[in-house]
Amino acid sequence: MTERKITISHLRRAAVIYVRQSTLAQVEHNIESTARQYDLVCRVVELGWPRSAVRVIDDDLGVSAASTTGRSGFAELAAQVGLGQVGIVLSLEVSRLARNNTDWYRLLDLAGG
Repeated sequence: MTERKITISHLRRAAVIYVRQSTLAQVEHNIESTARQYDLVCRVVELGWPRSAVRVIDDDLGVSAASTTGRSGFAELAAQVGLGQVGIVLSLEVSRLARNNTDWYRLLDLAGG
């Protein structure tokens, strides 16, 4: 018997979709990538979250992930995860979240706490 990784505990908290492009030029010209990131809302609903519990954070569109400086969306995501308010984080790929180990491991540490 396989164990379901998404539990009732996860579903009681918010699902967060983190949307980001590195530059304003990418936001303007790579609209397919941005659309695919927004489409993750459908995926998280398929996984069991009601649409009302899905939060899209797209404040960092056009901002590089080389650092958390100037990334209010990432700061908000980290705060919500740290407060135990998030049951799942979806992003098209992990480089959307962070490009350096310090920021990435900080988020993982908060999620495991």
